[in-house]
Amino acid sequence: MLSSLRKLFSREEVPAEDAALDPALAAAALMFEVVWADHEISQSELVTAKTLLKQMFSVEEDAVMSIVADAEERVRESVGVHGYTSFLNESMSEEEKFAVVTALWQIALAEDGIDVMEEHSIRKTSDLLYLSHSRFIEAKLKAKAL
Repeated sequence: MLSSLRKLFSREEVPAEDAALDPALAAAALMFEVVWADHEISQSELVTAKTLLKQMFSVEEDAVMSIVADAEERVRESVGVHGYTSFLNESMSEEEKFAVVTALWQIALAEDGIDVMEEHSIRKTSDLLYLSHSRFIEAKLKAKAL
């Protein structure tokens, strides 16, 4: 029973044995959190996420498809983003994390407008990536201008 409780409370963390986690996969998981925030997965959001992954991490189409499938599965099984943001905090600079938050805004803007739950998800992610509120707003404005 004790081990079951430990598993329950540790689910938010990315498993330590998960050597396959890399910045592109962690960012893709955060992107899927935004895509799924309104409980609808739109084609325009998926296309935007795939395009941004290719641009930001210089990955090929086949690799993007694999990363997106893996990220989608992880998000559906996960209870949070803390493990992914912790990983990105250790492996990315402030500017790279800002680029990830800008990409999250671009995904939210891919549809008819920003859903309140999408904005909440991006705000939470931005906070966990230790970006200031002014950088959070700057990322939103940059995404709108793109």
